[in-house]
Amino acid sequence: MEIKRKYLKEVNSTNLYAKEHLVDTEDRTIIYTYKQTAGRGRLNRKWKYVGEDNIYASFVLKPSNRLEPVYANLTQYLSVVISRILEGYGLSPQIKWPNDVLINRKKIAGILSESIVRGEELAGIVLGVGINLNCAKEIFADIDKPATSLFLELGSFVDKEEFLEELYLNFFLYYDKFIRGGFPYIREEYIKRALFLNQMVKVAGSSEIIEGVAVDITQAGALVLKDNNNNEKTLWIGDIL
Repeated sequence: MEIKRKYLKEVNSTNLYAKEHLVDTEDRTIIYTYKQTAGRGRLNRKWKYVGEDNIYASFVLKPSNRLEPVYANLTQYLSVVISRILEGYGLSPQIKWPNDVLINRKKIAGILSESIVRGEELAGIVLGVGINLNCAKEIFADIDKPATSLFLELGSFVDKEEFLEELYLNFFLYYDKFIRGGFPYIREEYIKRALFLNQMVKVAGSSEIIEGVAVDITQAGALVLKDNNNNEKTLWIGDIL
């Protein structure tokens, strides 16, 4: 498989760059840098640059000119892809709904998807990912949530170019099947790695915090919570606290 890639020596955000250059960027291109100065997380969470020996990248995807429901699950598909790769290193990754990848409950990868619609047509999807490859422990000292890196877990340096190539190849290996099959195509794999199922969780939504036992992931990738009165609520967006 030919890898379509674009390297930027330094950029404010690979997602922002990809959106600004969407028209001139081919479908299935990965844009990456090792110096990103203004990234951001999901739900506008704070983001920190952790050094040049890590992955900061965005996939540019143009699967169709219509916004299909399956595109909302691309972040979950990517979380499964990253998990597969990490398992190849002998690790046991976990997924925190909807798409954070963790090792031993410490975050190692985050994902952000943005759809660009112009008029009534989908111009493309920018799927951004940050992966901690070679961070030393002290780099996480002022981060308020537990984090780790592949270097800390393995005790050895990881070649970022090799990892990036592995990420690209694995992402597109089953991409077309996922687009056709939707979340059900990966649901079993996703649930197998789900950190939060059957646990009491708090989820920060767009306007409130919801508490309950995480009892299921729907066929569309949504989280189902059950409260103390056995009432179920289905969440489509949010962040498990």
